[in-house]
Amino acid sequence: MHPLVDAPALERLLRRDPPPILLDVRWHLAGPPGAESYRKGHLPGAVFVDLDRDLAGPPGPAGRHPLPEPEAFEAAMRRAGVSGAAQVIVYDDADSTAAARLWWTLRYFGHEQVRVLDGGYHGWVEGGREVTTDVPAPAPGDFVARPGRLPVLDAAGAAALAGDGVLLDARAAERYRGENEPVDPVAGHIPGAVNAPTSGNVGVDGRFLPPELLRERFAKLGATDALDVGAYCGSGVTAAHEILALTIAGVPAALYVGSWSNWVADPSNPVATGEN
Repeated sequence: MHPLVDAPALERLLRRDPPPILLDVRWHLAGPPGAESYRKGHLPGAVFVDLDRDLAGPPGPAGRHPLPEPEAFEAAMRRAGVSGAAQVIVYDDADSTAAARLWWTLRYFGHEQVRVLDGGYHGWVEGGREVTTDVPAPAPGDFVARPGRLPVLDAAGAAALAGDGVLLDARAAERYRGENEPVDPVAGHIPGAVNAPTSGNVGVDGRFLPPELLRERFAKLGATDALDVGAYCGSGVTAAHEILALTIAGVPAALYVGSWSNWVADPSNPVATGEN
């Protein structure tokens, strides 16, 4: 299944019986809670999923957004009406940063039929499509979490990949270089990692670049399907966006879920600054 769906195609899917399950996962790192955006308007039938509560475990040495426990994630998805046989469409505001984390987490825990609404909520409403403030009460789903269905990295694996393969740092360039670190206590990057900000995966409208342009972008950074590839960011959210973009480009890649927030929790891990 292609990981993306556009708004016109989603309209057609929603007319089917049964329609796909819609999950709204709007989230802002340094802004108002996504639930506020959801209450102001969302796609008809969409259920809100909280990234911090439902898609991550408690913050700590494992990172700011470590993987949730399988039981907790399974319960959250069942509350949202997710069943194993149903197609799931996830979306956020526009650029799929948060939606990619939900896409990746569902895939990691074994759900195969997951797609991201390309362009998100903004792409839906720009065509005059219907939105609502009604909050649905979905029937409980039967989703069963089966972890390990996508590759992951720990700190040691990320360090090894930076030397033997290609490790992409999905953060903004100034954070990679160590010039600015607004969240974590140490600035810089994993030695050997290559900077690939997720902003380069999408156009100004928040939609992903075509597969051929993404392949070209990643190939210039050394990331192709001929090498082992991984990605990290600050806490494993925007790096999931990188994994989604790599998937669209046809490049398999592993996610370092703990990312920089896990890396710097161990003072023995080396830190690089600058362009290399």
